Amino acid sequence: MLLKDIREEKAALRSKCKLLRSQFTEEEKKSLDMRIFNRLTNLWRYRDCETLLTYVSSGIEVDTRALIEDALKRSKKVAVPRCIPGLHEMEFYYITSFDDLQQGAYGIPEPIKSKCEKLVDMSKGLCIIPALTFDEQGYRLGFGKGYYDRFLSRFKGDTVGICYECCITDRLPRGRFDRCADVVVTEKRVISNG
Repeated sequence: MLLKDIREEKAALRSKCKLLRSQFTEEEKKSLDMRIFNRLTNLWRYRDCETLLTYVSSGIEVDTRALIEDALKRSKKVAVPRCIPGLHEMEFYYITSFDDLQQGAYGIPEPIKSKCEKLVDMSKGLCIIPALTFDEQGYRLGFGKGYYDRFLSRFKGDTVGICYECCITDRLPRGRFDRCADVVVTEKRVISNG
């Protein structure tokens, strides 16, 4: 498949998944988010992890705020990303509450650098991966900036993707450096890839 065709296919998939997500009512989204939360928090990978790396959700993303609260209550270390826009890189910082966040790049809540300790050890922990869609093998299609693709190439811990079932795809176009999630959790099932 030509690179232009792959880009067009990815753009069409992004548009489709954004549209599907935007059509949820507030009540539907809350219900789906809670079902994903319940499945995720019952995974041994989550129960056994000491450090949780997760995005702070906004808009049409699967909600992670309940997950962050749960992890903090269980005395897990919680690290969230801070984007470095010019480099399209992310650094994760530990937070102890939502008070450690401020609006950052792209309007996304990010850790306040001066208040939070930077995560240095990329060899362990559980990383919750956002995406607009995942395929049945755990490969993802994000919002198109490449931040998580770059981060995941360095991260050596376990990975869990969270996504709405209506956005799961049979097979996504992928490159040789793409890494699949170990597990993908939807409101209906858990897809295990490792």
